[in-house]
Amino acid sequence: MAAALLFSPYSSKPHSPSAPFTPSSSSLSLPPQSPLHSKHNQSLKFSSPPRSTALGAQGISSELEEIYKSCNVWNWRGFNVNYVVKGNGPPLLLVHGFGASIGHWRRNIGVLSQTNTVYAIDLLGFGASDKPPGFAYTMETWAQLILDFLAEVVKKPTVLIGNSVGSLACVIAASEANDELVRGLVLLNCAGGMNNKAIVDDWRIKLIFPLLWLIDFLLKQRRIASAIFERVKQKENLRNILASVYGNKGAVDDDLVEIIKRPAEQEGALDAFVSIVTGPPGPSPITLMPVISMPVLILWGDEDPFTPLDGPVGRYFASLPPKCLNITLFVLPGTGHCPHDDRPELVHEKLIPWLEGLTSSNEVFVG
Repeated sequence: MAAALLFSPYSSKPHSPSAPFTPSSSSLSLPPQSPLHSKHNQSLKFSSPPRSTALGAQGISSELEEIYKSCNVWNWRGFNVNYVVKGNGPPLLLVHGFGASIGHWRRNIGVLSQTNTVYAIDLLGFGASDKPPGFAYTMETWAQLILDFLAEVVKKPTVLIGNSVGSLACVIAASEANDELVRGLVLLNCAGGMNNKAIVDDWRIKLIFPLLWLIDFLLKQRRIASAIFERVKQKENLRNILASVYGNKGAVDDDLVEIIKRPAEQEGALDAFVSIVTGPPGPSPITLMPVISMPVLILWGDEDPFTPLDGPVGRYFASLPPKCLNITLFVLPGTGHCPHDDRPELVHEKLIPWLEGLTSSNEVFVG
């Protein structure tokens, strides 16, 4: 997330609506070259992984330390995937954005777990999950990981809640899932693709498109990529980047910087960075949303410099509620690209009643 924002052409305070909008499959295929086509190891390991203990070392708050110490590991097709589970009730799965991890939900897990079983996951390539060298990351791979996690670990109909590219991964997964896996979808400033190359019909992207291809070329040179990555992950640079993305500057604290920085120090992190920035953008949410009939809640920060409301993706999502009765949209004032961490109280104010309504409209939850 933080690194990609270095290449965003959008202004820091785009124009946006001031009021909320409230309206009264085939299986996914993985890339042929991907090692994920190897035999699926279905064994689950529930002890805390060593990586999580390292991430929870001194220098972070006790709140974040507790999250890291309670992490588990799930073996997905030969790779270790880090996750946490807390609470009891209808299940939710929280999916972070680019550069983030489970810790980015630090201000949400405790609140939501009072009424729900909350799962949060580190996507492959992020957080304490494996970062296999040379792996070709795609949106479709992450979506398949989400579906397999629901089927093998959660085993109940689940509400998917994602931010940025995590939102897009949730959209792809929901478009392929049945009611036994996914019963609702919450999108927090959904990305248009894995990187900016997905948004080709915006004049701001067209203006810098040659620069994006130059960046791709440079990042494919190992020494140049390493130098750029080292500069990006310096604490002060990360803090400045994050401050440009958040509406509430006070939310950009030492914990947030560590949430982004520490996984970036791990082996394979550079490969993940390069693969994601230079790889295919993946399916567009604009093509996928029409096939999703389940209840959808969209929360959008009106000061997002990455996917602004006046950009093509923002305009598309803002146009949905009048036409789609299953979709509710709220614009969150003074909020940036990561609403759940930027102004969590605004997110909870809209999210919790929506989840309660979703539960009451279905059969009584058992479990």
